[in-house]
Amino acid sequence: MLQCVSIADDLTGANATGVLFRKMDYRTYTVMNSARLDPKILNGCECLMYPTDSRNIPAEIAYNRVANVTNLVKNPDIKIYSKRIDSTLRGNVGAETEAMLNSLGDDYIAVAASAFPESGRIIIGGYMLVNGIPLHRTEAAIDPKAPVDTSDVAAVFRKQCHYPVASIYMDDLMEGTEAVSHHMLELKQQGARIIVCDCVTQEDLDLIADALIQSGIKFVSVDPGPFTATLARKLVSVPEITTGKKILTVVGSVNAVARRQIEQFWLAQNPFKIEVKTSEFLENEERRQQEIDRVVREVEEHPNNELISIYGDGILPVNRLNLQDYADKMNIKVDDVSEFINNSFAEITESCCRQDPSIQGLYTSGGDITAAVCRKCQTAGLELLGEVLPLAAYGKILKGEFDGLQIITKGGMVGNDDAMNRCINYLKDKLQM
Repeated sequence: MLQCVSIADDLTGANATGVLFRKMDYRTYTVMNSARLDPKILNGCECLMYPTDSRNIPAEIAYNRVANVTNLVKNPDIKIYSKRIDSTLRGNVGAETEAMLNSLGDDYIAVAASAFPESGRIIIGGYMLVNGIPLHRTEAAIDPKAPVDTSDVAAVFRKQCHYPVASIYMDDLMEGTEAVSHHMLELKQQGARIIVCDCVTQEDLDLIADALIQSGIKFVSVDPGPFTATLARKLVSVPEITTGKKILTVVGSVNAVARRQIEQFWLAQNPFKIEVKTSEFLENEERRQQEIDRVVREVEEHPNNELISIYGDGILPVNRLNLQDYADKMNIKVDDVSEFINNSFAEITESCCRQDPSIQGLYTSGGDITAAVCRKCQTAGLELLGEVLPLAAYGKILKGEFDGLQIITKGGMVGNDDAMNRCINYLKDKLQM
């Protein structure tokens, strides 16, 4: 069911944003020929990209195109309306935002968190910087079709539309989600129809999205894609598709990169989660076996979950173990302590796969755990079939009890925050072939 509509000012931008949705496993369509658009088709996707080819045309014509599209697609079931704009604010950003607000009604406001942190576009103090350079000093300033003569984001909107524009700055974000939510409500009550937000990192985008959702305000998100994708991850649901094929993810890494990746994966896909108390592996053999049995039993007691996430509690800094202390206590080397933990995760993995043949996909994070799993499963090796992303490989287990089991292996510190989620989506697609 269609839940998110993003109206973009050009086709390439529409597709680039659509890819962000697809990474989160949403079915995403881009409209190419509105005359042939059958409304029934929309029931087959969660996210719709609708380009209007309006960046380099007069503002009045751009306004009309966006207003017409908004009137065509608006529906009470839509959870997110988005105005996809250029990442350097080129084009008719104000006029097109105003068109959506007028079409949707007076109870809507626009929230412009228009940064693209991964591409070096950030907003701080109300000003956009591109790789650390003020926007008006970049190539965008001399664009032959739609030059930008200011780095002041709010000024761009004020120049191009008739609605009051307000700002939320980094000082406001530092006060936290609840304070920002209240501030948004106050600005709306004061008459602001467009709120421009500072944002430097993905964490800022998450905070702004959480505050906006908490406020209950009806909104249009205005950005080059990441803010709308963040909102979609929190608001758009994916239909349950039962394939009978399960995926088991095993993460023993304890670094901050792995933590951000697994948290984004959890938000996007809501797997059945089982936390492993890693310290239990190191107390004595009886307690180690009891912890392994507990985790395996939890998997067994929830047979309807097709996506299972097993992870060590050390993913949170407060739970991380001092391996040297355990090495001294056990009179062994630190490397031996680490291997003891990895072998215990491997035993959990092997037991889960043996008891449930419907587990046909496996994801392991961290080279040591991957090696331990392969040893425990007595594989002859891996048949490498492809690269999901740099340093993340897809293949199949060779020989042994789990011959043919599909697997993705990734280093614990490899990839951006969405790396694990991308790997799982890749494995899902392979299992459905």
